Amino acid sequence: MENTYYAHKTAIIDDGCIIGNGTKIWHFSHLMQGCQIGEKCNFGQNVFIAPNVVLGKNVKVQNNVSIYQGVECEDNVFLGPSMVFTNVKNPRSTVNRKNEYLKTLVKQGATIGANATIICGVTIGKFAFVGAGAVVSSDIPDFAIVVGVPAKIIGWMSQAGEKLKFDQNGFAECTLSKIKYHKLNNHVKITK
Repeated sequence: MENTYYAHKTAIIDDGCIIGNGTKIWHFSHLMQGCQIGEKCNFGQNVFIAPNVVLGKNVKVQNNVSIYQGVECEDNVFLGPSMVFTNVKNPRSTVNRKNEYLKTLVKQGATIGANATIICGVTIGKFAFVGAGAVVSSDIPDFAIVVGVPAKIIGWMSQAGEKLKFDQNGFAECTLSKIKYHKLNNHVKITK
């Protein structure tokens, strides 16, 4: 059967990978057996995908990113250059903790900036934006913008990537998409 994805000649694709149509895998990347990759993903140079990792459609993985077992990314996720996932909270070279991998979920449309670190066991909400260099050690709500060490919420972002400005009643509209949002407490939702 003919491949329906592109892999550079230096890429290593283990047997047993499921790779969606239109995906591009660039220089020196390695996809291990059992990973599941959606359609139209794009992996930059030197990307590593561990066994049993699940990536949705149109996931963009920039250069030098390793995605370890336990990580799942939904559709339209962006992973910036050299960002890091972990999969064990207390690693030691002399202790085998493969049965302790924690699940990390990156929901639809989320962006993780360059050199950010995602500590395992967290959920990053839909369309959340993790700033470059942030260290995420707890769950991030949908549409939140987080920065710093540890990452803290500094604002809210629309699906289109525009910082939202809420009125006194907690409503905002994205000028790019005309979608309206409502903020209540520390959560943002799209309004009808």
